[in-house]
Amino acid sequence: MTPVILGLLALLLAGPVPVLLARAQWPHRVPRAAIVLWQALALAAVLAALGAGLSLGSELILQPELGPLEIALYTLVTVLTCVVAGRLFWATVKVAVRTRARRRRHRELVDLLARHLPATGVAGVSVPNIRVLAERTPLAYCLPGVRGSRVVVSEGALERLRPEELAGVLTHELAHVRARHDLVVEAFTALREAFPSFVRLRMPLEQNQLLIEMLADDAARRRVGAAPVARALVTLATASAPAGGLAAAANGTLLPRVRRLAEPASPHRLLSAVTYLTAAAIVTVPTVTVALPWLIRLADALA
Repeated sequence: MTPVILGLLALLLAGPVPVLLARAQWPHRVPRAAIVLWQALALAAVLAALGAGLSLGSELILQPELGPLEIALYTLVTVLTCVVAGRLFWATVKVAVRTRARRRRHRELVDLLARHLPATGVAGVSVPNIRVLAERTPLAYCLPGVRGSRVVVSEGALERLRPEELAGVLTHELAHVRARHDLVVEAFTALREAFPSFVRLRMPLEQNQLLIEMLADDAARRRVGAAPVARALVTLATASAPAGGLAAAANGTLLPRVRRLAEPASPHRLLSAVTYLTAAAIVTVPTVTVALPWLIRLADALA
């Protein structure tokens, strides 16, 4: 029964639930909690899928009297489960190495070609490692990292943006750097690349890209207000971030973010609390009610 329950749970969390969540508008009110909910969904789906395969394979231990056909079937399922786990691990490593290599190369180019500015005095915002590119197109993005993060703006952005708009953009990029929002994108990119194209969903990655931009918008809005942030996003709309970077005006996220900035800011504490509790329940309830009894039964069989 355990493999069936976990298998159905994995299918539910990997298919209908992400589709419904992606269509909802309420996550935009609590982007931080919504990101945690998306992470809980992804973690629970992966654990349920792996648990379904391993629990079925464990019948080789729990039921020694199995026939040859059942033994072959359960062995095959166990091997496939291990392959899925290996692909997920390899995708995580590959995405992390690839992203950091791209970021390092771009950082070296920026340091070589761009003008360095002091960390203080840029639109009243203290920005360490800020670089200015001699580019007329207004653009702004960041290259996050444990060491050597960069915030990059163009001459066009410095000329076109008003002081409060520039302060909002810089605050936005600093929010990405300090909170390491890039790690959220990396995790969902790895999850997407771990599976074949015919079962991939773009929604988790796209929704989390939107939510981290909304989080950074909130940081900018708290500093300079909503209107300057919205005007800056429109000014930067034609720009895009390099591979491995995060841009203030990320492609495909502009319209919902500007609409959200037009609405009054509200903490939505109750919705946030319910979302966090739901995320915790999605991970813990199946673990306690389904996986833990199976693990105890398996431990007893091995003892």
